[in-house]
Amino acid sequence: MFEKLDALLLHYEEIGRNLMSPDIAQDQARFRALMKEQSDLTPIVETYTAYKKAEESVSDAQMILEEEKDEEMRELAKEELSASREEAASLQEKLRILLLPKDPNDEKNVIIEIRAGAGGDEAALFAAEIWRMYVHYAENRGWKAELLDYEEIGIGGMKYVNFMIKGKGAYSRMKYESGVHRVQRVPVTESGGRIHTSTITVAVMPEVDDDIQIDIPDKDVRIDVMRASGNGGQCVNTTDSAVRLTHYPTGIVIYSQTEKSQIQNKAKAWALLRAKLYDLELQRRHDEEADLRRSQIGTGDRSEKIRTYNFPQGRVTDHRIKLTLYKIDAILGGDLDEILDSLIAADQAAKLLKMQEI
Repeated sequence: MFEKLDALLLHYEEIGRNLMSPDIAQDQARFRALMKEQSDLTPIVETYTAYKKAEESVSDAQMILEEEKDEEMRELAKEELSASREEAASLQEKLRILLLPKDPNDEKNVIIEIRAGAGGDEAALFAAEIWRMYVHYAENRGWKAELLDYEEIGIGGMKYVNFMIKGKGAYSRMKYESGVHRVQRVPVTESGGRIHTSTITVAVMPEVDDDIQIDIPDKDVRIDVMRASGNGGQCVNTTDSAVRLTHYPTGIVIYSQTEKSQIQNKAKAWALLRAKLYDLELQRRHDEEADLRRSQIGTGDRSEKIRTYNFPQGRVTDHRIKLTLYKIDAILGGDLDEILDSLIAADQAAKLLKMQEI
């Protein structure tokens, strides 16, 4: 590991020299690429530099213990040795995590699709609650949530909702939300007071960058324009502003009506279609890579039950890591960090174990 880090340190210094070159201003594409690479490597370089400093402190303290006769100085050296060894071990573990293979999509914005499953109106109500939970979480982190498409039911629920979360590293955290979410409670529509179980599915897809080629031939897509349905502001329901895309090879249908402009709705619809097709390709690769699946938290299958929200007990349980928290109101209010941090830590631990087996 340390040979790799020494080589990486030399490369980092070379990047710094290249960025200082007067010729770099003539090549903005290369300048941006070098800046991104430098930014990606900085956490590793800073941690490795701190690790080497801690190791030097260990060596200095050991030397003092070997040569020093004064007991007071020896006691100070012992304390320094213990603290430096602990710091070096902590930094070494941090380096192992930083050197894990990166998901190339981690820094991207995400498109999230929530669909009501089993449970009728109660599932649609729960879908709306989970959508609000993610919106609150995005706001808490300073991210922006942008509604793409939805279908409501009369009592405030949602049959489905598609939305984008824009923010650095959004996909790195939200990707763990894919799967089946289950709610257990007495529905507002239940007169007998019985607890019902309902489900929704959540799909998390990285936004597709312009530099990723998703080939969508014109003949594969049918474009329809129409008037928006449901509630809307002035002009929304009186002009042909809504857009529907039908992708023949996959059967995917995208409907966008949240904007007043047909052009804006069309742009949103195409962005969502590109994301869905890209996600299908990622899922195909994921299914082919059995070893990778075993190194991840859960199976990554959209049909996997990942979490239960039990209202009578006030608890939320994530089944992948056997984590139960008794703060359902806070979690539905957007307090997801404890769950997501635990999922990320478990994922990293599984990948570290996998690396040790190789």
